[in-house]
Amino acid sequence: MGGGEDKVVIPQLVLKKRKRNEEWALAKKTEIETSKKEAREKRKEKEVIRLKREAKLKGGFYVEPEAKLLFIIRIRGINAMHPKTRKILQLLRLRQQIFNGVFLKVNKATMNMLHRVEPYVTYGYPNLKSVKELIYKRGYGKVNHQRIALTDNSIIGQALGKYGIICAEGLIHEIMMVGPHFKEANNFLWPFKLKAPLGGLKKKRNHYVEGGDAGNRENYINQLIGSMN
Repeated sequence: MGGGEDKVVIPQLVLKKRKRNEEWALAKKTEIETSKKEAREKRKEKEVIRLKREAKLKGGFYVEPEAKLLFIIRIRGINAMHPKTRKILQLLRLRQQIFNGVFLKVNKATMNMLHRVEPYVTYGYPNLKSVKELIYKRGYGKVNHQRIALTDNSIIGQALGKYGIICAEGLIHEIMMVGPHFKEANNFLWPFKLKAPLGGLKKKRNHYVEGGDAGNRENYINQLIGSMN
């Protein structure tokens, strides 16, 4: 009849299984790559500690290579705030309550913005442990403008799979390394709601270098994240 070629119909179950196997293989590959990169990161951190100790023994100090990632925490409310300051906090996604935190890529524009809002925020360079703990313990994604807990890798895969980010480890890696799809990964993450730090803050209005809380605390941000997570 009709002389047409018979079409081979692949059962739905076979297609589903094939897709699942491909996803597992990709997840495994991502996991292995992430583990290797984490091991490299840990070696790098140990090396920095060693270089710092060495420099201290020689009476000098070690200047770290410029960090690419920042974590910013809002520490003050909006009382008597200049409209421009309020606008910058809005751009940083920190317009709401205090003790919200966000990741930010270091560049000239973001540093200029941070200097403008410094009395209202504290920030610094998060390490791998902090990034992991924030995403695993306090991570929420933005799905259809809704705040969704990251209880399942499929939530991440559906939102970021097209960028090759299909699981929590892949998301952590993209943020930590400020990867090519950092912007998409960071925008997917809802601002982190942190708890008040243990023992409270000392002097919110004073700069960190003056014994206060505001401004750049460099690597010491990790201690603060630990006490608020």
